[in-house]
Amino acid sequence: MNTMKYKGYTAQMDFDAEDKILVGKVLDIKDIIVFHAESVHEFETAFHTAIDDYIAACEKLRQKPEKPASGRLMLRVNPQIHAAAIRKAAHEGQSLNKWAERVLEKASRP
Repeated sequence: MNTMKYKGYTAQMDFDAEDKILVGKVLDIKDIIVFHAESVHEFETAFHTAIDDYIAACEKLRQKPEKPASGRLMLRVNPQIHAAAIRKAAHEGQSLNKWAERVLEKASRP
């Protein structure tokens, strides 16, 4: 997958063989931002314009633009729960981060 980043947003680049264009979609947010271009240079310009327009539209509507998650999660939990989680992760042969990621993924499925 080809991607490009701008202002914390990531766009996926796909080639539409029928129309012979590059199609971009911003990833990891619920809002739908799509654009297209005929070259990589135009793709980059269209991506930047799409993000700048999205941020401006959100400001005009007095809404915060949705930002992609960073992948970093800071939690404060009871020390006993923390210790139990460390033991459980070790018992399963995983780091606490990998174990917690698996547990959160399972819990967040619809």
